Amino acid sequence: TPRSRRKGLLGIREMKPGAGLWIAPCEAIHTFGMRIPIDVIFLDRCRRVRKLVPRLMPWRVAVCFAANSVLELRAGCIAETGLEMGDVLEFDLAHQEAGCL
Repeated sequence: TPRSRRKGLLGIREMKPGAGLWIAPCEAIHTFGMRIPIDVIFLDRCRRVRKLVPRLMPWRVAVCFAANSVLELRAGCIAETGLEMGDVLEFDLAHQEAGCL
């Protein structure tokens, strides 16, 4: 919903392993008011990684005009998974809560 999209991860004190937020369509995010750093993955329409932003700190902005969506994950996920530019992500939203991965 537009309301949940505006709220995003605001107020979250920690993210559990495997938790995240997928926002589509989206080409820019901010962390104004957030309490924790996050890893940000910008994806194109084919879910190909177009930009990686590890450990985006609170009160920052990240933009990728080539993106169609954004995946916000717990800080450290990019390094832990070895994700690289050009990788294609596959995830199934059918079994997830709305907006969460």
